Amino acid sequence: MQVLYTAEAQATGDGRDGRVRTSDGAFEAALAMPKEMGGAGGATNPEQLFAAGYAACFHSALRLVARRARVDAPDSTVTARVGIGSDGNGGFGLTVALAVELPGVPKATAEDLVAQAHQVCPYSNAVRGNVDVTLSITEAK
Repeated sequence: MQVLYTAEAQATGDGRDGRVRTSDGAFEAALAMPKEMGGAGGATNPEQLFAAGYAACFHSALRLVARRARVDAPDSTVTARVGIGSDGNGGFGLTVALAVELPGVPKATAEDLVAQAHQVCPYSNAVRGNVDVTLSITEAK
């Protein structure tokens, strides 16, 4: 693979109760364990960061395949929900649910575009076979 870009971020502090910062300083955030996992909450967490990245990446892939198919989808959105829980083997695992809105796009076309985006998206390719990813097409709100 020819690498086009490399992102770099550093975590400091106590892991989930610390800070993260990109090497270029464009992003910095405090981290806190979610209340649902016994933490204080009140700051972002790795699952939220992963959800944001996956949503943006998948949306970019979706827009790409829509352009290639000459489908107009200017109001499309992707919502990512990332869950974390015990994997039953002493570790933790993730689940991902991607909800896609493609207003004005026929359902069969939307399903095809979402399936194609799932093959193109680097996040989808990275987690395939390791993380349960569900895809859904939702009605525009």
